[in-house]
Amino acid sequence: MTSSEALLPSTRRALLHRIATAQSEGRAPSVVAAVLRDGQIAWSGSRSCVDGHAPDADTQFRIGSITKTFTAVLVLRLRDEGLLDLDDPLEKHLPGTGAGAATVFQLLGHSAGLAAETPAPWWERTPGTVRPGLDDVLGEQPQMHPAGRSHHYSNPGYTLLGSLVEALRGASWAEVLHREILEPLGMDRTTPEPQAPHAGGWAVHPWADVMLPEPTEDLGLMAPAGQLWSTTTDLLRFASFLARGDDRVLRASSVEEMRTPSAPAEAGDWAGAYGLGLQAVRREDRTLLGHTGSLPGFLAALWFSVEDDVAAVVLTNATSGPLTGAVAADLVQIVAEAEPRIPEPWRPLPDVDEELLALAGPWYWGTHAYVLKLAAERGLELQPLRGAGRSARFRVCPDGTWTGLNGYYAGETLRVVRADDGTVDHLDLGSFVFTREPYDTGASIPGGVAEGGWRGLAI
Repeated sequence: MTSSEALLPSTRRALLHRIATAQSEGRAPSVVAAVLRDGQIAWSGSRSCVDGHAPDADTQFRIGSITKTFTAVLVLRLRDEGLLDLDDPLEKHLPGTGAGAATVFQLLGHSAGLAAETPAPWWERTPGTVRPGLDDVLGEQPQMHPAGRSHHYSNPGYTLLGSLVEALRGASWAEVLHREILEPLGMDRTTPEPQAPHAGGWAVHPWADVMLPEPTEDLGLMAPAGQLWSTTTDLLRFASFLARGDDRVLRASSVEEMRTPSAPAEAGDWAGAYGLGLQAVRREDRTLLGHTGSLPGFLAALWFSVEDDVAAVVLTNATSGPLTGAVAADLVQIVAEAEPRIPEPWRPLPDVDEELLALAGPWYWGTHAYVLKLAAERGLELQPLRGAGRSARFRVCPDGTWTGLNGYYAGETLRVVRADDGTVDHLDLGSFVFTREPYDTGASIPGGVAEGGWRGLAI
């Protein structure tokens, strides 16, 4: 991955200051970070407690639960190939787990109601051989909450998804991951086991400036929930894919589906949501997508903003220390606000459909004024002309209707209704009638229009 146009010196200094502050105040052995802008690496930097030994963009750190996003991509690939449906119960493809009533969709979005952790001992600090079977991962009571009602984060849930991938692919999770994601995206420094150069994991004493090395365990069946090691360069490649899609791995529409909230947030947590293997948070007026991760000795975060086309990765080798999620969010914000994205030039549509052009302009739902605009590839956009209202984008369908893509009208059908003489009578949007004039007396409006038409107030 090549570098983009250089950031301004003041922006670079602000980025370095942020990670330097994080390393110092968070008392971390080392911190490495990088920023992606316009699909290219725009900045990278690091800090270390040992002079001359700061990590670089090729140094591996353990990324913990960012691994889950990779597992989710593998599952979405199975769906896109028709090997499963997201509404399928797990039992259909992976029988005998004890959690088979959970759907694939619920497992991806942590709404299956499964326990957050495995039974003791602490899975992150013990070898995977302690849990040789799914029964050892799930325990005697895997279901802790009603399925489908709310988000409850579950590490064992992603073990089940990893086992699902293995069952349908006939190969290990690690093999499938390498073949279907890492190799196509050129992520040759992302591996299940550490490969030099890599950081060592440390615990820093909470009340003294001393350190203790953390064990590095192979997580076994829990690997799909948190096993991977990676670098800032590789993770920015992954961030670019998550923002744009890549037909070699997963099409853009499926990646967009991953970014869509999948379950109600937990009570009191209205600033964040979870899609399918991706977290979403609101930072002021900005939506950040990605994932955070932690394992003993390591903290990691990856955030990207689709609207700003900026992504940031922060990795550190401390069990507790810098809040990498907050730091990565700050890096995105620094770049997005200091050097805002330059809009693409306005360009006219490649061709004009006179019949479609005739639909453009003002329309009225009752007395509410809207405007219908043409978009690329015969798409349409509906927006309120003033005040509050329901905006929507529409994709044209082969039968000449349009399907809503977002908001209230997502999935709803927009069609043109014509009079006997072929002229346009009204637009039907999910049964709502839009006419060229408010309560047009010449159009077919449910309930009709009062005789005598519009009138003033007689005194």
